[in-house]
Amino acid sequence: MPKPSPGVVITAVGITQILAWGSSFYLPAVLAKPIAADTGWSLGWVVGGLSVGLLAAGLVAPRIGRTIDIKGGRPVLVASSILLAAGLATLALAHSLPVYLMAWLVMGLGMGSGLYDAGFATLGRLYGRDARRAITTLTLWGGFASTVCWPLSAWLVEHFGWRGACAAYAAIHVLVSLPLHAFVVPDIGPVPSGGRFPGAKPGLPSPAPLTGATRTRAFALLATILTLGAVTASMIGVHLLTFLQARGLGLAAAVALGALVGPSQVGARVIEMAFGRHYHPIWTLAASVTLVAGGVALLLFGFRILAVALALYGAGNGIGSIAKGTLPLALFGPDGYASLMGRLAMPSLLAQALSPSLGAILIEWSGPGAALGFLAGLTCLNIVLVGLLWLAARKD
Repeated sequence: MPKPSPGVVITAVGITQILAWGSSFYLPAVLAKPIAADTGWSLGWVVGGLSVGLLAAGLVAPRIGRTIDIKGGRPVLVASSILLAAGLATLALAHSLPVYLMAWLVMGLGMGSGLYDAGFATLGRLYGRDARRAITTLTLWGGFASTVCWPLSAWLVEHFGWRGACAAYAAIHVLVSLPLHAFVVPDIGPVPSGGRFPGAKPGLPSPAPLTGATRTRAFALLATILTLGAVTASMIGVHLLTFLQARGLGLAAAVALGALVGPSQVGARVIEMAFGRHYHPIWTLAASVTLVAGGVALLLFGFRILAVALALYGAGNGIGSIAKGTLPLALFGPDGYASLMGRLAMPSLLAQALSPSLGAILIEWSGPGAALGFLAGLTCLNIVLVGLLWLAARKD
């Protein structure tokens, strides 16, 4: 039986990315308040379930990467469907807070083995150096997760309650995601000769992977950049409405402006997909951190047209996801790529788990302006670190 074409594989994994993100990371945005109202648990504990899941995902990320290197991505993605389904089913049945948090622990294992990091690692393992376009396309699919699943979650809650919504998502993972992972994602195979797969479009010649001390420095810099980026994205993702309201906007206006972030992410990814093959992925990362820093700075200093700030931030955040998958491939090569992605993912996921609480403490103690100032400092530091990464790569 012939292997599916790259386009079919990317489409299948893209669909499962939408479902995985929408039923895990984006789930509390719609279900948290109904869960708290129904159970009497505090909203902080309900939302804290996601932090438990992200902590679990971060802790297992290195092991997931090594497994993909050894066995390929298909068994890991299959396991993610089963784990997410089991976690969601447990959520639906949870009548005590410990069981609820345990369900998120299981879901965290599914997130670690089924979200972007595992998806990128799978594509890198399958397609070698030419995985850049595949990774970029996958982020386009993932960018629609909240667009698709927030309305779906709201509809399910309205008609079946939050428990019914969790049960429905569990069924979707079993009936949709599991077959796609099991029967469409190819089995492990050697990286194609020259790192190319059928139908790939030629891009820039690939430089030799970094080695020795240069490789170690570059890895440390990249891990720091991605972790600081995760802190920024997580804090803004949770507290954006608070930041906007601190600028004098009402809730409705803040929500309307906040909705600009998603389209900006997708739009920037489309541009990257069209032109990315003409330049090194480090320039994608440089553009990402610069745009994010510009957006945060405009928010901090109260720029009159807040839509511009959010569009810049969204665009930078959007292509940052692409750089996260493509730059390690360009710097370190396809050999051991999945293991390396797992090691890079661990600090980022742990930072994502802890950042919302850190943001809440900063806002409570010093106000939204101080929290934005902290983020502006991190984003400016990231620009400097990207410059150091560029210099480190050039010296090899």
